[in-house]
Amino acid sequence: MKTRYLPVSVLLLALLVAMPAGAAAWEELSVEQKQLLQPFQARWDDMPEDRRERLMRGADRWSLMPAQKRQEAGQRFRHWQSLTPAQRDNIRARYDDFRQLPAEEQQRVRERYRRFRQLPPEQRQALRDRWQSMSPDERRKARDTWRDIPPEERDRLRERWRNMSPEDREQFRERWRDMSPEQRRRSINQQRGRSGGRRGG
Repeated sequence: MKTRYLPVSVLLLALLVAMPAGAAAWEELSVEQKQLLQPFQARWDDMPEDRRERLMRGADRWSLMPAQKRQEAGQRFRHWQSLTPAQRDNIRARYDDFRQLPAEEQQRVRERYRRFRQLPPEQRQALRDRWQSMSPDERRKARDTWRDIPPEERDRLRERWRNMSPEDREQFRERWRDMSPEQRRRSINQQRGRSGGRRGG
């Protein structure tokens, strides 16, 4: 008798192992998940498993969010929907690049973004406008110059910038714009030498 039922139990086990874990069919979703994911209903069962899982996790996170966070997330989603396919692809590629960074570099990027978000809206817009007005070569040089500066020196430069008056900042910007890349490097090295002398003395 045992041998007769063995193939059935093996078959059931094989089916259980082959079933995708976590990729629920539409009928298996909770009422709240169905409400949130309703736009995907028609094609839900044809979607790749990983996409369904991401959507389910997103729906679960959404249901746990406070009202303010939901509003912010809704704004981000509407902004995402307004982007062209090329813009979305660019963002996805940049996100993939970010995920390839070492953990400590990811943390530095998050910290820079957090500081950027704390700036007044007009200052954030001014920074965006300046960045947009730069050529690709100027952007690359700016990134390279900043990367060459040790983290502790960057912190000192940020602190000096915060302590400058608006007039001093504008004068500095004008001087910086007029400098060649070599002059900019020399200026940074002079600043490093001065702060190194102060630390040593």
